[in-house]
Amino acid sequence: MDEQKPSGKQEEVCPSKRGKSDLLSLREQIDSASTNKIGPEYWRSLEELAGSPEFQEALHREFPKGASEWLDSVSRRGFLRVMGASLGLAGMTGCVRMPLQKIVPYVRQPEEVIPGKPMYYASALTLGGYASPVIVESHLGRPTKVEGNDRHPASLGGTDIFSQADLLTMYDPDRSQSIVSIGNLRSWQSFVDEMQGHLNAQKAMQGSGIRILTATISSPTLADQMRSFLKLYPQAKWHVYEPVNRDNVLEGAKLAFGQPVEAVYDFGKADVIVSLDADFLYGAFPGNVAYIRQFAHRRDPDQKMNRMYVVESTPTATGLKSDHRLPLRSVDIEAFAGALAAAVGAGGAGSPNADWSKFLNAIVGDLKNNPGASLVVAGDHMPPAVHALAHAVNAKLGNVGKTVSYVEPVNANPVNQVDSLKDLVADMNGGKVDLLVIIGGNPVYDTPADLGFTEAMMSGKVPLRVHLGLYQDETAELCQWHVNQAHELEAWGDARAYDGSVCLIQPLIAPLYDGKSAYELMAVLAGDPEATGYDIVRGYWQKQHAGADFSEFWRKSLNDGFVADTAFEPKAQALKLASLPAPAAPQNGAIELNFRRDPTIYDGRYSNNGWLQELPKPMSKLTWDNAVLLGPQMADRMGLKAKDVLELDLNNQKIRGAVWIQAGMPDNAVTVTLGYGRMRAGRVGTGTGFNVYPMRTSSSLWTASGVQLRKTGDTYELASTQGMQSMETPNGAVRHNVRETSLDDYRQHPKFAQGEEPSADTTLYHPYQYKDEAYAWGMAIDLNRCTGCNNCILACVSENNIAVVGKEQCLVGRHMHWLRVDVYYEGDRDNPRAFFQPVPCMQCENAPCEVVCPVGATSHSTEGLNDMIYNRCVGTRYCSNNCPYKVRRFNFLLFQDWTTPQFKLMRNPDVTVRSRGVMEKCTYCIQRISERRIDVEIASVQQGKDVRMGDELETACQQSCPADAIVFGNINNPDSHVSKWKSGPRNYSLLGELNTRPRTTYLAEVRNPNPELLS
Repeated sequence: MDEQKPSGKQEEVCPSKRGKSDLLSLREQIDSASTNKIGPEYWRSLEELAGSPEFQEALHREFPKGASEWLDSVSRRGFLRVMGASLGLAGMTGCVRMPLQKIVPYVRQPEEVIPGKPMYYASALTLGGYASPVIVESHLGRPTKVEGNDRHPASLGGTDIFSQADLLTMYDPDRSQSIVSIGNLRSWQSFVDEMQGHLNAQKAMQGSGIRILTATISSPTLADQMRSFLKLYPQAKWHVYEPVNRDNVLEGAKLAFGQPVEAVYDFGKADVIVSLDADFLYGAFPGNVAYIRQFAHRRDPDQKMNRMYVVESTPTATGLKSDHRLPLRSVDIEAFAGALAAAVGAGGAGSPNADWSKFLNAIVGDLKNNPGASLVVAGDHMPPAVHALAHAVNAKLGNVGKTVSYVEPVNANPVNQVDSLKDLVADMNGGKVDLLVIIGGNPVYDTPADLGFTEAMMSGKVPLRVHLGLYQDETAELCQWHVNQAHELEAWGDARAYDGSVCLIQPLIAPLYDGKSAYELMAVLAGDPEATGYDIVRGYWQKQHAGADFSEFWRKSLNDGFVADTAFEPKAQALKLASLPAPAAPQNGAIELNFRRDPTIYDGRYSNNGWLQELPKPMSKLTWDNAVLLGPQMADRMGLKAKDVLELDLNNQKIRGAVWIQAGMPDNAVTVTLGYGRMRAGRVGTGTGFNVYPMRTSSSLWTASGVQLRKTGDTYELASTQGMQSMETPNGAVRHNVRETSLDDYRQHPKFAQGEEPSADTTLYHPYQYKDEAYAWGMAIDLNRCTGCNNCILACVSENNIAVVGKEQCLVGRHMHWLRVDVYYEGDRDNPRAFFQPVPCMQCENAPCEVVCPVGATSHSTEGLNDMIYNRCVGTRYCSNNCPYKVRRFNFLLFQDWTTPQFKLMRNPDVTVRSRGVMEKCTYCIQRISERRIDVEIASVQQGKDVRMGDELETACQQSCPADAIVFGNINNPDSHVSKWKSGPRNYSLLGELNTRPRTTYLAEVRNPNPELLS
């Protein structure tokens, strides 16, 4: 990332970013707009809802104020005046001259390697111990793109944002590149020699001084190594901890069934879904990719459509996809769960609160009317009692074995992780630990503050501390030995998916920095330092699959990416619901503080990943920061506005953070996300946001009551993309950018979304008969299926070599994403309905951008594509100004890193790497169309007949979408998937009345509300 600082005073930027339109001054405008129906029915920000002058000014600007100026001593206008509009300028702005390097050709080219032809390998990536099956694209030994494994039920071809972004983590130049001992570079052999000396001393004591601390592990091979090591050193101990864990899930299962088990859901069979603060439609929820696919396929209004209720403490993508949403504080959700269980006769205790009794009664009626076809899901951060109550309700309704089943925990060591960490710290402070080996994780940064892990590390009571990790982070700093870890795309391994099936991890490239895997480190501890990761993993599975056909089994498993028939079998569970702990009594007037994993950087492990830092969070659209999220009602009462800096005080622990007012937050509740405020993350992540881990204790991992808030008088800039690239919809206009209705209304008026559009011949453009061509490309996006997971954005970034620009550039509206996902709100700001709308380039047939380009850099193909010729672009930006959809991005500065060797390896060689002064936009992945065109032309020659491209051609956003919400293909083929979607009654064109004839259209959203809650 190449951030450039302004040399002089920077002009004030976008009004929605200036702090002028604070909530207090807008409240009367908002209320008046709602009462008199003069504001927009669907709004993206509170400023837009109020129709503020600042928002209207921003709406009519091509870019936010200041974005059109170069941040150097010579303005762009001055540069043009000095240099003149010459052909030399086009060459100067269109490319960067790369240094010439001597290359060496193959002496003998490998048969399977064809330059320019990618190869694909099955592998897996893990998060929280759960494997995500993936297919990785490789160009001449360089992994360049991650896709989902369509053969595995946990993926079905989709991915999540973390799998997509792991590619950048592997190529991160800030990764640890060597073994370090007390600040000195050391060799692997020197580390092995020192370990052997300490291990020999421990043999006589049976390893009583050895402690191993790992994150959650699901690898059968690594678990076997651990068990073997503990047999060799029976007094040693294996501890497990990571900050985003499933302790509450397993403890809830113990309350319900007497043993730890995990629930596996089938949302495809559920007609009624009730979520108790479970964000199962977003990345990092175990099984979320499969769950999104199951849920989305049941949102078809032409079939039997499901209905979802969500009760949640913080607005999430899952909550906003629901048919009915109830915002409650976490402590109130526990009371709600008890009342729900009591109402369906599943035990529990509690009576309906007057504020939500109507909502509860509607849920109870729906659940009782759908026995065996309903589902209650509790969020991982909910207390164990809520999980136990959810199990009891599912059992009472006959859902077990139909929409939910129970399997063994994926975690190979399913202990209570907080208790395990407490025991470790006690042993450290008691002088019982001589050798502490930390495998992965960053416990110095992210362990509960009250346990004192960092203090125990610094006390000197642990003579030898070893850390294996991808980065020289906060934990590595306090260890005598740090071993650089190999990334999962560089190493052999295995892990279990959410259903228990084993995925094999095979490397796509040799370790860039000669890193070592956890398997190789454990081999050193077990006295076998020469063992390689491949030998260890293959050796384990050879023991599991003894026989003459092992080689065939091994090759097939590697080819498929998983070991067949290894998914856990469902276990019959008898409900043994004992007396539940009494829910915490809410304190009158006390403010609840919720700790949540961050939607983009998770628990902090992705802090140095620029793709994820710049990815807008699904609700707030914040980039590069976390914030103190609170609702409009609370902000009104406390006199707060966005970007005010608050001091949070909880039990005398104080932190400072900036306010973000989030529509849909419950009153008297505040949410902060984990993972920011890192001190040793790398050049990208160090110092971003504020660290909330110091306020997190072992008894309040997810929720605490009684936090005190104090205005400091300071402000802090937050970069949110929510108010940017707004399409013009005048106040009071009928034009709706997003179109939706209820299921009952849809059945009566199926073509409700299709407004009046000009006829095709009403145009000044020269008509072209695209129907006479072999191909006419088009796309359709089903808003009913889209869950706002943002995975399409990262897939596009990875596929098309899109640059990271940094927070400063995001503040002035210069983010480079070719695809955005707009969030539209409707209704009460304290609990609005919301809608997601992905917006790529519309590929207009009557494209307003083309007629204004003075150099013909944007032109139209015979197949209906709006193409960009980068070398022609001279940066006038007329096309962007003339685009009603605001989907074009201008490369104001040299955002691409042209010098870091790792980034050169990462880029897709089929896509041009753009330089400064070039307009960029979605191309429908023209490189994929071209690649497929070559394949079918070869097939046509070989088969002696005309072979056409079919639905197998997919864009990057389409291929990665877990919801199957995007289809792309040839609209000249009436049998194509895209043609069928476009011919449906819900299909409509965005801003179709402008007669741009967009090739990208939408299927309008249909919700399935309960009539009882509409009255």
